[in-house]
Amino acid sequence: MPASNHNALRVARLDLWVNPVFDQVITANAGLALCVLSREAGRPDTWAALSQAHAYHVSPAKDELPSCWWVNNALLARCPDLLCVSAGGAGYDTVDVDACTRAGVAVVNQAGANAASVAEMTFALLLALVKRLNASDAMLRSGTAVSREALMGNEIEGRVFGLVGIGAIGLRAARIAAGFGMRPIAYDPLLSNDEIRARGAEPVSFADLLRQADVVSLHCPLDTSTRGMMNAQAYAAMKPGALFLTTARGGIHDETALQQALESGHLGGAGLDVWQVEPPPSAHPLLQRDDVVATFHTAGVTHEGRRKVAQGSASQIVTMLSGERPAQLLNPAVWPRFQERLAQTKRIELV
Repeated sequence: MPASNHNALRVARLDLWVNPVFDQVITANAGLALCVLSREAGRPDTWAALSQAHAYHVSPAKDELPSCWWVNNALLARCPDLLCVSAGGAGYDTVDVDACTRAGVAVVNQAGANAASVAEMTFALLLALVKRLNASDAMLRSGTAVSREALMGNEIEGRVFGLVGIGAIGLRAARIAAGFGMRPIAYDPLLSNDEIRARGAEPVSFADLLRQADVVSLHCPLDTSTRGMMNAQAYAAMKPGALFLTTARGGIHDETALQQALESGHLGGAGLDVWQVEPPPSAHPLLQRDDVVATFHTAGVTHEGRRKVAQGSASQIVTMLSGERPAQLLNPAVWPRFQERLAQTKRIELV
């Protein structure tokens, strides 16, 4: 429901699940009023309240959010009072950052908030693959387990762990890999070689990473430079028998090409937390394979991770609406204009 305090700056979110700390942080600030709105597509009352909001906490999960609530040119045109948007995760697939910049709207994400959770899931997927946990569990439950040798797995010690992206999640994954006795290498065009080394990996080109790695793991955002980068050519360039992991975003890897690389025997297996469509249909070919470990984009969905994300999102909204620059500003060029709009809003709204 819309908040009734008309002398406060209005913060809106939809009624998707969020850790309660988000509401606690917002409502603890006397200068802010929280509006919790129905997610139902096109609801007039949601539009009416959102059109008057000054801040919008938005889910970054495109398949759980009706597209009418995505932050794009159409929504911004209907929300002239909107000053800032906070994406509830490291990703921001539902936010057009360029459109926000043109509209003078500051955008933040929560990069790093659930990094520990995602890095841990990377190795849950990897260990499930190499130790054949799915097969062992299924045979024990069905009573068909006869020989331990029939379930023989592999070690990861001494293998080369290739990270595509070594940001907040990737650097944690590199540390875990080193702890297992693996050799981390990384490709990240946004970082210098010295910085990649400081984060615990040896810098390499993308081509060299594919050629050298026993495990290729994605830790990069989905954008125009990464969309479809793991295609048929990339899989073919990987070492025979190598494993592919992703806890990044669906759309970076080509699912059909991955299926073909597994069917041909070129790749040894895949651990997939993200999908082009989430959840993927149960008949998806990759879900029919014993050499695939699959999860439902739950890498960052832990009690601790969700609390950190909600805390970070609410705190950054409070920071922005107080006129201070937030830690995870995605469009820094907008900041002078945002400050002008905020000052004007406070003159009008808070008199």
